[in-house]
Amino acid sequence: MSTTSTQPDPVGKGGPDEPTVRELVERATHTYIARIQPRYLKDESAAVSELARLRRGAGKRAHEVQDLWGIGALENLAELLEGKTDFDRRKDAEEAVFLASTLWALHQQSRRDQNTHTRGKDLGGAVRALIRLKEPERADEEESTLRKRLVRVGTAESFQSVAVRLREIVMLLRTVPESLPLDYARLAGQLYRWQDRSARAGVQREWGREFHLAAKKKASATEKGDTIDPTLGADDDGTYAGYAAGE
Repeated sequence: MSTTSTQPDPVGKGGPDEPTVRELVERATHTYIARIQPRYLKDESAAVSELARLRRGAGKRAHEVQDLWGIGALENLAELLEGKTDFDRRKDAEEAVFLASTLWALHQQSRRDQNTHTRGKDLGGAVRALIRLKEPERADEEESTLRKRLVRVGTAESFQSVAVRLREIVMLLRTVPESLPLDYARLAGQLYRWQDRSARAGVQREWGREFHLAAKKKASATEKGDTIDPTLGADDDGTYAGYAAGE
């Protein structure tokens, strides 16, 4: 786990318009899942087998499951990072893509009529929706056990702990018949940033804002001052301006 980087997410030699590594992590994850997900919904045998392999890695580190070395998401990432010779956080990027992809496979298991990866569906919002379904009497209380699970993700001190605690949340998302999808590409970008201690607090605050903003949206989708911070606006990809790139 990298903890020393204090530099902004690097761009290559192509100039300031070139995607950041965080954006490439998200792209690699989304491209991979978007390719397999519709095939799984069609019950194609190759896609079903791929998800079965991926699920074995959910909550683990990329190097721990040799059968998953070279999965499509990591190959996508390797191609996107090709030529970034001055980049020293390649392992962090790989861990983020691997964890997000395997958690998606766990979430998608046996759901042949629902996309569990959907752009714009954030972690905090999914947990808030899960509380309303499983703990409606505690939907707005700090004592909600599901809220505490999200807090435990935010306060984890190691990437392994984050992986295990996210796996627990995904397992709970699978227990409800309603579709509670996640944007696993967005999650991958957050996991990449989390591994840099200088950006970690920003990711933690982002998860908290997702959770609280979901409550505001539920209360009134059109009420003035709907967001926690009125200066924040939703970006096209479902992130929030000022927090997507870390702090």
